[in-house]
Amino acid sequence: MQGELDLLYLAPERLRLPATVELLDRGDVSLFAIDEAHCVSQWGHDFRPDYLMLSGLHERWPDVPRIALTATATEATRAEIASRLDLERARHFVASFDRPNIQYRIEPKTDAKRQLLKLLQTEHQGDAGIVYCLSRNSVEKHAQFLTDNGIEAVPYHAGLDAETRAANQSRFLREDGLVVVATIAFGMGIDKPDVRFVAHLDLPKSVEGYYQETGRAGRDGLPSTAWLAYGLQDVVNLRKMIDSGEGDAAFRRRQSSHLDAMLALCETPGCRRVQLLNYFGQPGEPCGNCDTCIAPPETWDATVPAQKVLSTVVRLDRERRQKFGAGHIVDILLGKKNAKIIQFDHDSLKTFGIGAELRDVEWRGVVRQLLAQGLIAVESNHGTLVLTDASSEVLRGGRR
Repeated sequence: MQGELDLLYLAPERLRLPATVELLDRGDVSLFAIDEAHCVSQWGHDFRPDYLMLSGLHERWPDVPRIALTATATEATRAEIASRLDLERARHFVASFDRPNIQYRIEPKTDAKRQLLKLLQTEHQGDAGIVYCLSRNSVEKHAQFLTDNGIEAVPYHAGLDAETRAANQSRFLREDGLVVVATIAFGMGIDKPDVRFVAHLDLPKSVEGYYQETGRAGRDGLPSTAWLAYGLQDVVNLRKMIDSGEGDAAFRRRQSSHLDAMLALCETPGCRRVQLLNYFGQPGEPCGNCDTCIAPPETWDATVPAQKVLSTVVRLDRERRQKFGAGHIVDILLGKKNAKIIQFDHDSLKTFGIGAELRDVEWRGVVRQLLAQGLIAVESNHGTLVLTDASSEVLRGGRR
């Protein structure tokens, strides 16, 4: 009110309080800057209903200019931001999405703890970094695991008391070489320039979320790593979260399309950076600084293995009362006579044992590729693999 503040920082939720509105009325506001504006968009990766109230800013204060900012917005997200905030006549300024100093790497999850430890010990010893996990329990376990193995790490999630969260965040910003293991509750507003790596131990829900989280690495422009380990169970877990979450059918469809795009990024045999930039509507050339550029994966004609997987799904689908995931399908193809196979008499299926040409890990790779290409889907309730409309073309031999 005395005109001494350059910047007043408010959470959108604060505008619900009449006292806040009265305070702004009594002051002299020169600009409203709406940060993390993708949160206003249902196409954005972190939709928050409280952001919708920000559309009322110009009605209450029509003479105060507004600017909306975000690091991650596709064309659809930008259009919705402009619409919801009544900024249709505003100019759009879109910078490059490319962060050439970040090396993107994605690998199949086998033993996430050990994979992470190897990455930190061999490439990032003594470096500051962020490790993202999906659950609070996973955060606690991995922070303790790293500490037990000589890497100083602290947890951060919404279940910790405010004092602990503040202390851990302060240490991360102040100290060199500290690792924070966190849920996505950690990061907005974090501007530490020398974060050398961002690691994901679970599949992010969207490409936007992944891009925003990995973008916290290397803000000083020096070489940094964005590393992700993911497996089929991640896809199952996220499908469950989408189907059991809040929002109408259209919102869940959008979340599913976000997940499909994330899967496609994980399974692309081409340059990760090109795929990432294309998602945001920006053309790109193979970068030479991602795992698929440095060691290009070999592609091969997997029509017959794909048909074997799909044929097994067809046969299991006839037993609708029972639900079988990817692991069981792989066991059938490899001819494993374990308790579950014997219990359901699946050693009598025509596809039992017909997959000896591939190893367990290779069959899982085939299943991930089929998921990424929409040739099978995960039925969220039980993690069961089911056919899609596109499956029949592969089964008939019409698609290689």
